[in-house]
Amino acid sequence: MHNELLQIGNLTVHTYGLMIALGIFVADTLLTKQAKKHNLDTKIVEGLILYTVLFGFVGAKIVYIFTNFQGFLRDPIGNLPNGWVVYGGIIGGLIAGIVYCKKHHVDPKIYINLAFPEVALAQAFGRLGCFFAGCCYGKPTTSKFGLIFPKGSFAPAGVALFPTQILSSIGDFVLFLILFRIYNSDEYQEDTGAWYMILYSIGRFLIEFLRGDVERGFVGILSTSQFIAIFVLATGVIWLYLNKKARKAKTVKE
Repeated sequence: MHNELLQIGNLTVHTYGLMIALGIFVADTLLTKQAKKHNLDTKIVEGLILYTVLFGFVGAKIVYIFTNFQGFLRDPIGNLPNGWVVYGGIIGGLIAGIVYCKKHHVDPKIYINLAFPEVALAQAFGRLGCFFAGCCYGKPTTSKFGLIFPKGSFAPAGVALFPTQILSSIGDFVLFLILFRIYNSDEYQEDTGAWYMILYSIGRFLIEFLRGDVERGFVGILSTSQFIAIFVLATGVIWLYLNKKARKAKTVKE
């Protein structure tokens, strides 16, 4: 649980940033391998990765600013480097991916379904980064599974907290395995993105009840992420239904 991994002169290597970079690297490597396996254009994949990562970070930052708008107005420079909202990253990356695919005249659904298992994998590494930094921490707990963070973490020091970062990371690794299996099945490959939206939203909605970092923002009694999760879940269900309907129509026609 130490965010400062290495100090070289004035340069500090943060564990959080390292885990984010590692997650992107592993996801990138696997995504390229999967593209080759399924005879998809790796050049399209390379550009897709660049645009989705870039605009994913932009989207995550924009949503964070909205959830912490008053704090941002008080100190824009001080608040700008801190904080990200994962759903903002997902939405920003998804929009960028669709635009990129349309620009290069390829079907966005094909490449989006390809990418979603690796998105979950990258998120799993990112949550490990949260664990080392102490951000996205849980509520105080008396259970034996509580984590106590040291001084200098984003989490309150010396207090046992729910291990929300670890739970989220495990959930994302499991989600990756499920999506990877779905994508590599010929019959249900096109459902991969829909299942990501459904399963991630359910998991995120539930884990939010254990979160203790109130600065993430709220919409009524729901956290910002819970509020967004409802719409993402609904989108996933509709997507899954439309896919099932299209398969049924195709079977009848044959």
